[in-house]
Order: sequence, then C-alpha cells, then structure tokens
Amino acid sequence: MTVQNISNKTTDLAFYEALPRLQDFRRLADPAVYAPLPADWVIGVADIVRSTEAVVNGGYKAVNTVAAAVIAALANALGGRDFPFVFSGDGAGFALPASESGTGRQTLAAVAGWAGEAFGFELRTAMVSVAEIRASGRDVRVARFTPSGGVAYAMFDGGGLAFAERCMKQGQYRIPAAEGEAARPDLDGLSCRFSAMPAKRGLVLSVIAVPAAEPGADFATLVHDLLAMAAEGGDDANPVPPGGPPLHWPTAGLAIEARTAAASTGRPLWLSQLSVGLRSLLAHLTFRSGVRVGAFEPDRYRVELAGNSDFRKFDDGLRMTLDCTLELADRITARLAKAEAEGVAFAGTHRQQAALMTCFVPVASRSDHLHFVDGAMGGYAAAAAMAFRRATRQG
Repeated sequence: MTVQNISNKTTDLAFYEALPRLQDFRRLADPAVYAPLPADWVIGVADIVRSTEAVVNGGYKAVNTVAAAVIAALANALGGRDFPFVFSGDGAGFALPASESGTGRQTLAAVAGWAGEAFGFELRTAMVSVAEIRASGRDVRVARFTPSGGVAYAMFDGGGLAFAERCMKQGQYRIPAAEGEAARPDLDGLSCRFSAMPAKRGLVLSVIAVPAAEPGADFATLVHDLLAMAAEGGDDANPVPPGGPPLHWPTAGLAIEARTAAASTGRPLWLSQLSVGLRSLLAHLTFRSGVRVGAFEPDRYRVELAGNSDFRKFDDGLRMTLDCTLELADRITARLAKAEAEGVAFAGTHRQQAALMTCFVPVASRSDHLHFVDGAMGGYAAAAAMAFRRATRQG
C-alpha cells in the first residue's frame, strides 16, 4: 500500500496506524515518505508561556513534565490507541481525526488547568483544522519512525504544525484552561524519576533547524550533513546511556511526579507524595537488584530505554539532542551558520552538561514505554528561541 493510498483510506485513527514504520531515520528527510493528513483532521498545540524563565529558575523538569503531560493525558483519553504527536520540550503538538476533536479539546483544557494549579504555569493551547491550515498555504504531512521494535514516533512535515503554533501565540483558536474538577487530566503512566544524564563526550547539544522557505534540495542536504555528523559518534550520540540513566533515591522528580499522581487520583498532595515515594523506592530497589517482579523485567526495561528514546525527530524541521564532543558541536554550529547565511534554514543551538528524560509508561511490563529527551538546562526551548530571533531579524 502506497503512502498516497493510505492517506485516502480512512479519516479515523486507522489512517495513522496503517502508515509504514520507517527504521532508517535518514529517510525522513525525503518529503515523499510523508502522507498528507485528511482534511477533516485537527491539529492541537500547546506551549508554556515564559518557559525560558522557568528553566532559568530551576524548573526545567517541571517544564518537560507539563509538555509530556499533554501527550500522556491524550493517550489515556484515547484508550491507548496510536495517534500522531510530538514533544518539543516546553510544549507538544498532535493530530486527531474530527471524531476525536472533542477529546483533544477537553484534554488540552484539562492539562492547561492542571499546569496552572500544580506549577503556576500558563499553558497556551489551541486547535485548528487541517483544512484551515491548507487554506493558509501550508500542509500537514505525517510519517512514522520506529527507533526500536517497541515504539513508533510521529514525524511532521509541511509547515502546518509551525503555523498552528504561530496562530496560538497570536491568540487565535485559543482553548480556555479548565477549572476545578475539569482540571484533572488522567496522567497515569507519566513519570520523571530518572536523574539527569551527564554528557559522556563533553556536552549535550540541543539542535533545531527549520527551513527558511519551502523545503527543497538545499535543506535536504543540510539535514543529510547534520545526520552524518551526528552519526560519527555511533550510539554515543544518544544522550541516554545504554543501561539507562543513573539511579538515585529519592528521585529528583519525586515532588513533580506526586503532582501528576494527585491530578489523576484527586488525592491530597501529601498523600500522593507518600504514595509516589513508596512506589519509587520499590522501583529503585527492583532496578538495583535486577530481580523480575511478575511480568516486569528490570534489566530488559533498562536496555530498551535508550532504543525507545526520541532524541531526534522531525517537527516541520529537524530537532536533535546529541551527546557531543566540543569539536563536533563546533562543526555542527558552523554548518548551521553556513545554511543560515545561504538562506536555507533558521537554526538554534543550546549547550549544556546533561540531558533529561521524561517517561510515559502505560504498562511497565510491555516494550512500548516512551521516553522524551531534552537538554537539562533549556534544551529545545532555548534553541527554538534562538531560531525564532534569527527568523524575526531576517523576516
């Protein structure tokens, strides 16, 4: 079945589930591997206002958790069915068929309300139809990439997601945050227990490169060059160590995870802190001992962590979180500067000493656990801000 045939097959979630799972990340630089979404689908977007300020004040784990909460809450609301989504560090985007647009709208409102109550964040949210995006001259095309046998991540092309984000920031298509009981999203499976992952090779580099115009051969060449440079380090370019992040207890994200648990259960925060503390201690002891508990195999899970991580993605451009040498980071930065000077791309980078991982684990004994990776001190938010400033100056 060709990508074109799949795109005309159905307008429900089976459209996305039928897309082929690509295993070679380099193929995603080719627009031909992306399928256009049906016109009656909708795009949902969310981002945290003043996220850079929150990161500077030490709230980077909370920022990542709220961004991942959009995906976890929607996955739970859809009963675990696959849907296209992307994690962007301080926000998230997703696509849904029209039949599920109400679910998406309600979920965005609930997460926005919870983010305000739990962390004091203003989470902007919006939803726009694919038909309206196409009327603006952009498109939304999707592909599926499987970094391992257990998971598949959506990749986006066409400029439609970026257009929806710009509309959201201008106050269009806004979804008001829910209040009271309605601001209680189901965040079961969302956690941030692992410690920061120190750079193995020198530094962690967050990279964003978006086309300055309609993507063409020049942008594809840039992507090819960047991926070739990243591949020089082999598996070491992935900031997630082969055996998973360092294990410590109490976990650095215990208080944050307690707030996610309180949202799902409605329990008082103190009781959630106690419950999460006990569960995380048991998990820590299980990982340390390596002893199988029921169907859960801790050693297998830790091996799968690196393979299941989303340290690179396409989201109307290329995003990567790389473990780099200083020399490699300088070369990547120089290649991006050349692309900007030639009018090929707008780009941003951010250097830090570690990476963070936020997890969504529907069932711990299965292999479909998701791990969202970002730089530990600003990451994608800082790189995106740099790219936006450069685009504004040249626009």
